[in-house]
Amino acid sequence: MAEIITMGELLVEIMRPREDVPLYESDAFRGPFPSGAPGIFISTAARLGHSTAIISGVGRDDFGENILRRLRHDGVDVSRVITPADGHTGIAFVSYTSDGERKFLFYMDNSPCVRAKAPEDFTGFEDTKYMHIMGCSIMADMNFAREIVKTMNMLKSRGVKISFDPNVRLEMVKDDSVWGILNDVMNNASVFMPGVSELKFFMKEDDIDKAIAKAFESPALEVLVLKDGSRGSRIYTRKGLEVTQPIYKVVQADATGAGDSYDGAFISGLAEGKSLAECAQMGAAAGALNAAAFGPMEGKISPETVKAMIQGN
Repeated sequence: MAEIITMGELLVEIMRPREDVPLYESDAFRGPFPSGAPGIFISTAARLGHSTAIISGVGRDDFGENILRRLRHDGVDVSRVITPADGHTGIAFVSYTSDGERKFLFYMDNSPCVRAKAPEDFTGFEDTKYMHIMGCSIMADMNFAREIVKTMNMLKSRGVKISFDPNVRLEMVKDDSVWGILNDVMNNASVFMPGVSELKFFMKEDDIDKAIAKAFESPALEVLVLKDGSRGSRIYTRKGLEVTQPIYKVVQADATGAGDSYDGAFISGLAEGKSLAECAQMGAAAGALNAAAFGPMEGKISPETVKAMIQGN
C-alpha cells in the first residue's frame, strides 16, 4: 500500500562539479545522479519511513537502472514505472554560477519519463493519503500533464489530498496551454508549496499579502507553505500566518533538490498527523541535509538524522 504517491518525470543529472563553468565549455562533469523533482520528493518520504510509490518511466538503459536501483534501495514502490523498449531515460545537464543560479539542459523528448499513463487499476492506493504533483512534471509534456491530472482527479474523488509545488522551469515550457493545467492543479491542491517569486507569478500579484489572500480563494486550499530560500519558510492557513521556520545552517555542497526534500518531509509530517510547526521543522531539516551533500538525491536523510538536525538547532 502506498501512503504517499507522486507522478512525474524521473531522470539522471550530470552536473558540473565547479561553479561558473558554462555548459558550452569542455570541462568535467559528475554523475549520473538519480534525480527528477518527483523522484527526490518520493525518495525523501520513503527514507522517512513511509510507504510510497511513483508513476513514471525510464529507458531500458544504464541510466534507467541507476534510478531504479536507488529508488528500490530507498523503499519506493516502482512497480508503476514503465520501461518501454524504445526511448532513453531522461537526462538533465546542470551548471552553477557563484551567485547561486543554475542552468539546466534537458533531454526528455519522447523519453519514457513523460509517457506514463494514469492507472486503470488503483489497487494498492487504498491507503493513499497524499498525491504530490510538481509543476515541472506538468511542463514536461502536455499529454503527460493530462495523464497526471486524470490521476489527480481519480485519487481526489477517493478522498486523497493533493499537494502541489509549482517548481517552475520556464525552459521546459513549449505550449502556453500548460498554464491552464497548472491552475487546475493548484485549484485542487489542499497543500500549496511555492517559492515567493512563484506565488507572485501564479497569483499575478506583486504584494505578497495580496498574493497569499488570492491563493486562499481556492476552496480546496488548507495550507500554504511559502519557501523563501535562506530566509526559511512560512506556513499559512486561512487563519493567517501559523509558523515561521528558519533554515538549519549547514555547509552547502549543492542546493539542487533541497526544496523537493523539504516537500517530502513536510508531507510526511502531515501524513503522520504532526503539527504544522513540526512539519516545517522536518521540511527544513531534510532540505538542509540534502543541501549538505553533492547530488540531488544524496543527502543523508532518515528519521534519525532529521531528528538530530532539529534537536541540534
